[in-house]
Amino acid sequence: MNIDKNQIAEHNQRLETVQQRRFERLVEDLPHAVDIVNKLVDFQVAIPSWALGTGGTRFGRFSGGGEPRNLEEKIADIGLLHALNRSSGAISLHIPWDIPADYEAIRTLASQHGLTFDAMNSNTFQDQPGQTHSYKFGSMQHVDRAVRKQAIDHNIEVIKHGIELGSKSLTVWLADGSSFPGQLNFRRAFQNTLESLQEVYSALPADWKIFVEYKAFEPNFYSTTVGDWGQSLLYASKLGDKAYTLVDLGHHLPNANIEQIVALLLMEGKLGGFHFNDSKYGDDDLTTGSIKPYQLFLIFSELVEGMDARGMDHTKDLGWMIDASHNLKDPLEDLIQSVEAILIAYAQALLIDRPALREAQAANDVTRAQEVLQLAFRTDVRPLVAEARLRAGAALDPIELYRALNVRGELVKERGAKTVATGL
Repeated sequence: MNIDKNQIAEHNQRLETVQQRRFERLVEDLPHAVDIVNKLVDFQVAIPSWALGTGGTRFGRFSGGGEPRNLEEKIADIGLLHALNRSSGAISLHIPWDIPADYEAIRTLASQHGLTFDAMNSNTFQDQPGQTHSYKFGSMQHVDRAVRKQAIDHNIEVIKHGIELGSKSLTVWLADGSSFPGQLNFRRAFQNTLESLQEVYSALPADWKIFVEYKAFEPNFYSTTVGDWGQSLLYASKLGDKAYTLVDLGHHLPNANIEQIVALLLMEGKLGGFHFNDSKYGDDDLTTGSIKPYQLFLIFSELVEGMDARGMDHTKDLGWMIDASHNLKDPLEDLIQSVEAILIAYAQALLIDRPALREAQAANDVTRAQEVLQLAFRTDVRPLVAEARLRAGAALDPIELYRALNVRGELVKERGAKTVATGL
């Protein structure tokens, strides 16, 4: 299924008068509103290829039908999403779930949908059919050199796929760790992992980056070999200038101060990117901004301030990607909501009166500092986000148009009610 410009134009025509009134009213109070809109137009969030199907829990998976059965259909789904919001212009592939059979054809298809290829993602957290060695007891940390070599070779293979597609980065997330005291030697596990990552690092092209992702727990529950941002930073620092830490918002213990983490990583020049989602308990993989919208805003506050301090481009100097699981919602509707929440938090962060905040901080005026932040957070910036979509040629209300066009119903007609997305 395709969404054409005429369908979007008809939808926008019906809503444009109300949108214009809301936007003009906001502009009266925000002199730099147009500048913010322009930044929102440029801001893109990558969509992972595994987010187009229904996820699940350990106990069950409930398919919603019409799921993409191959990489081509996944690209088509992200094309639908990008047509609706014009803010999802990149796809992040997971290997071996999404190995292209024909690189040129896949590049052409992505280009037709206005998509580029974001970071490549390797998989050493599960065994694949025909795999020689098992990752049951780890991959890059494994006590057996042959298992580590298998994991290294896989990551190098992923890099080669990425080169063919025009990607410029590799994300490495490891499930390595232990579930019981004494199961492994912590120092040896770290050293094995570092040596493995060094071999992968040496295979990176000159213009590539490697992102070392961390996670506090799961699937191991006693120790994780890349368990927090400090361990990730340690790996990235030892690897070299092309290595960075990647922050997944769900990969922390409850109540972690993620905004402080990103501020310090930016200060050190070692923050590489983000995986957006939301959670209440652990790695819940819920819709971005659905549980902790104020935290998301505070994180973006530090991102904007820290990136500006280093002269970084908000649109391209960090990798932005959604990483969530959709067990209850239509995956495309969930992604629409997540992108919207990200753009809202970004716009709110751009509203912060930085001189006033610095003045309050310098005077230890705690009350004033809180007021400055909450004034930006409590400002309804949805007209700015909608205006950015309008100017980019997207739908003013993506969810409404998605449902009006019965997109999921059409996908079910095309693909069937019992399809399962590859990798899930």
